[in-house]
Parts: sequence; C-alpha cells; structure tokens
Amino acid sequence: MISSAKAVHERYATGRMDREIVRQWILGLGGYPEPYGSRIKESAVWFKSGHNEMDPTELKVTDLASLEGIYRA
Repeated sequence: MISSAKAVHERYATGRMDREIVRQWILGLGGYPEPYGSRIKESAVWFKSGHNEMDPTELKVTDLASLEGIYRA
C-alpha cells in the first residue's frame, strides 16, 4: 500500500497522472486493515466530493496532502 500510494502521489505531483485517475484509484481501494484503513477512508471521502469550486492549485495541494496522509504515519 505504501509503495502504491507513493507512486500515485509522485505521478500526480509531476503531472503524469490526471486527478480523475487518482480519484478512481482511491475510490477503488475499498477496505484496508489498520493502520491504512482509516487514512484511506478519509482520502476517499475527500476525493468523492468534486471540490470543483476550489482554485486548481489549492485543490492539487490538498489532493496531494490527502494522498501523502495514506503513507505517512
């Protein structure tokens, strides 16, 4: 899980992955045991909402923080 989350984070941060693909990846993870389960659920809640009203730069920064929260303890 840590490796996958880091890879998605890196690809999205560098523009090699679209937000919609990241969103689908997060939403497709389903349930995981702790210590990742609650962090994945929080990230899924974030990505489930569109947040279309946000500034694109702020949105990406917040998206990346959400992804980083999955693999940072």
